[in-house]
Formats: sequence, C-alpha cells, structure tokens
Amino acid sequence: MSDHKKRKKGYKKNGKLEREYYETELRRLQVELVKMQEWIKHKGLKVVVLFEGRDAAGKGGTIKRITECLNPRVCNVVAKGKPTEREEKQWYFQRYVPHLPAEGEMVLFDRSWYNCPVVDRVMGFVTEEEVKEFFIACPQFETMLIRANTYLVKYWFSVSDEEQERRFKDRMEDPTKRWKISPIDMKSRRKWVEYSKAKDEMFEKTDIPECPWWVVEADDKKKARLNCISHLLSQIPYEDITPEQIELPPRQDYGDYKRPPHSQQNFIPHIY
Repeated sequence: MSDHKKRKKGYKKNGKLEREYYETELRRLQVELVKMQEWIKHKGLKVVVLFEGRDAAGKGGTIKRITECLNPRVCNVVAKGKPTEREEKQWYFQRYVPHLPAEGEMVLFDRSWYNCPVVDRVMGFVTEEEVKEFFIACPQFETMLIRANTYLVKYWFSVSDEEQERRFKDRMEDPTKRWKISPIDMKSRRKWVEYSKAKDEMFEKTDIPECPWWVVEADDKKKARLNCISHLLSQIPYEDITPEQIELPPRQDYGDYKRPPHSQQNFIPHIY
C-alpha cells in the first residue's frame, strides 16, 4: 500500500485529521524537535524563527506545540508587548537585538520587527518615511544575521476572512481565550484591506532569496501545526545524537535519616 493511501487512513470524510492520527504525528514531530534541539546545542547553532500573520491565525498554538517538549534554556519564546519609552527612541531593530540567540540557542519570535511595515504602519504608529527606511534596512539586517551563521526562518500564517471571524467569536465566548483579543485587534477589523495591502508590499520588499517568506495555510489548525513543524525541521540540518539508554543507579539508602513529621509542614488542601 502506498504512503499516500496509508496517510489517508488518518483523515475524516470531510478532510479533517483524525484526532488519534494528529496526536501520533505531533508526537513523532516533537521527538524530532528534541533531536534538533540537541544538535543545535551540540554544534552551537543559532536559530531564529519568526511567526507573523493575521490575528487569530494560529501562530501562538503552533509555537506552543513546538516548545512543549523543548528545554526553555535552549528554546526561548519572545513576545514583545508595547515598546517602552526608551525603545521608541531606539533604532527599530535595536529593541529586538538583545533577544537574538547565542550559540546553542533557538529563539521563536511571536511577532517581530515585521510589526513595523504591517501593524505599526496600518495603526499609524510609524510614519511612511520610517516604513520606507525599514524596507531598505530589513534585508540588510537579515543578511547580516545570516552572515553571522544564524539560521533565520520566516513564517506568515494565512487565514481566511470567514475562519478568522469564527475564531474571534469563539474567543469572545470563551473566558479562557478572551484575553487574546486586544483593542488593536478590534481596530484592525475595520482595516482589513489596509492590512492586506501592507502585507503584500512587505512580501514584495522583504522576500529575499537568502531568507524567503514561507506561507502557512492555517484555516485548519491541526494541519497548519503539523505542516509548519515538519517544514521547520527541514530547514535546520541536524543529526540524531540521542544518547544511549541510561540505567538509573541505585538510590542512596536512608540510613539514620528520618523525614520531618507532616505536622511541621504546610500542605495545600486536598480539594481534588
């Protein structure tokens, strides 16, 4: 039986992934991510991954699945909020430079310096002159990172109008997701076309051969996560250096040691 037919067994009639198949594939890819992490640490690689896209496109969910099994000392997530007064006076890229990885590290940016030509531009936080300068400086900045032996991967999560609307409504109704909707998100709904035009120009000016944009079709979250992780693994050459199976040594005998009585310690209530 061909691989194609085998894979189809994991799909529902409507084309969605079966939950069991999705979780099995996610687990397999996460094991590969751990292998890649160990190689990054072993070889002293520097990896930067940018996640950009429409609001509610699924960037955060994908980042969570990538980092779920990774060591936070090796893989770090940067999600910057509103710039400080000092950052507003800096060169635009300067506020991101301190977060770049050292050797043996990978950094995932949940939005990045690309705020400038899209969100900041549409919302009027930067001038057209500043955007023009960004388009000149950005390819040079990224090329400089690559020359410094940094792997730089850029993802744009694309979502349809209808699916974004459905996800916004879901967030409004779910108290655990309501925090995800910001005042900027509300304003951006009235500027859909401006966002599209800004994104198109950004692609035109910054989709360079040394560091192209990769578009993730994200109407189906599960497929988007698996596709993105699979692609990321293909972008960083790595080898499996999984150590030999470890045997646990015998634990030290208690000897004359006695644990202090429970009455001398504070325990949380057993509510469950």
